[in-house]
Amino acid sequence: MKVGIIGGGLTGLVAAYDLTKNGHSVSVFEAGPELGGQVGTMTVGGGRVERYYHHIFTNDADIISLMDELELTKDMQWLESTVAFCVGNKIHPFVTALDLLSFSPIGFIDRVRLGLVGIYLQRYTDWRKLEHVTAKEWIIKYAGRSNYENVWGPLLKGKFGDTADEVGMVWYWGKVHQRFASRGKGMQKEKLGYLSGSFGRIADGLAQRIQSVGGVIRTGRPVSRVVVENGRVTGLQSGADSQADPFDAVIATVSSPILLKLVPELTGDYAARLRLARYQAALCMTLVLKQQLSPIYWLNVSDPTIPFPLAVEQTNLIDASNYGGKRIVYLSNYLSKDSPTYQMSKDHLLAFYLPHLKKINPNFNPDWLEDALLYREEAGQPIVTTHYSSKVPPHATPIAGLYLANTTQSYPEDRSMNISVRHGRLMAAMVAEAGRGVTG
Repeated sequence: MKVGIIGGGLTGLVAAYDLTKNGHSVSVFEAGPELGGQVGTMTVGGGRVERYYHHIFTNDADIISLMDELELTKDMQWLESTVAFCVGNKIHPFVTALDLLSFSPIGFIDRVRLGLVGIYLQRYTDWRKLEHVTAKEWIIKYAGRSNYENVWGPLLKGKFGDTADEVGMVWYWGKVHQRFASRGKGMQKEKLGYLSGSFGRIADGLAQRIQSVGGVIRTGRPVSRVVVENGRVTGLQSGADSQADPFDAVIATVSSPILLKLVPELTGDYAARLRLARYQAALCMTLVLKQQLSPIYWLNVSDPTIPFPLAVEQTNLIDASNYGGKRIVYLSNYLSKDSPTYQMSKDHLLAFYLPHLKKINPNFNPDWLEDALLYREEAGQPIVTTHYSSKVPPHATPIAGLYLANTTQSYPEDRSMNISVRHGRLMAAMVAEAGRGVTG
């Protein structure tokens, strides 16, 4: 078969890799100048690092298997992480059972309840029974109002903004279940995986293998239209005046609103599900510092006076020597794309954020700053509401030969590199199976 793939992120590249391995002719169209999508990279101090922070868990079997195929597992590092909450200008470690029992922003009984809820969700597997209830309702009922108001409520607000009260419990279950399940039994210290030289090497390896067997990769080539004739996909147009490239099947790895624009022929229930999709935009500012901001890798910010809910200090997981001795801190935010903060220029956002770093480290001085980089993604985080399974569009669209894989379909899990790899392999398998039916 001749297959066109829209998007050169992990999902698109994995699908192309599997299809080319099995003899199919594949062309990947990537709108941006480079491959990788949200695992795209930048250079800091001579070292390569992701534009958006990334790590994997010990139970991320799909991406670990792929890295093994690409002969990259020898370069994987499994490292103990440090996690904490910043509350009231104080950092509270939050990794072990002892950390939980010492977590002073909530009372002792609430700390016990929080730990028991975590153990319960780690072992709970029937997520469908949670679809009818919001995270806020469930947390308050079982963990208590204090735990919601001091711990999870601020984080949900930071992730989902004004829609935080709508977020379904299944999303919260997925986050807790994944994180605790990766530790195995008991409250072991968490280990996170990182690929030396960045996860961008996965995109490099996939691209090399795709092209080595004749696959075509076109960067800087946004698709403008999916060509549909008589209810079947027939090609892709990648320019307003260009002639369409013919394809037997197309895999789209774009957000739901973009697919609607590319394929106006989509109607009925499928189009309605695409229209239901809502996203928080991702805003990620990377600071390159001369000194360490805090000793914590993953710092949840539960202080409503601080305008970003998360600070990820890459160089508290990966040694700063990999980046010329420079310290790398991601300040992450999720906002409406119409938010004034999301619309700020890099310089205005930097001026907005910098004073708040003293709440994390009272010794912080703006002179520590060497550089700041800013990246935005409008479809950063799907807003996962109750009964979300009924809102997720199937991978196979009503148009024959057209398939969709995007982050709304990660449910009941949250979006991740592991899911991206899984989706890519699933898309390749579905296209190949459909092709056997047509040619057989």
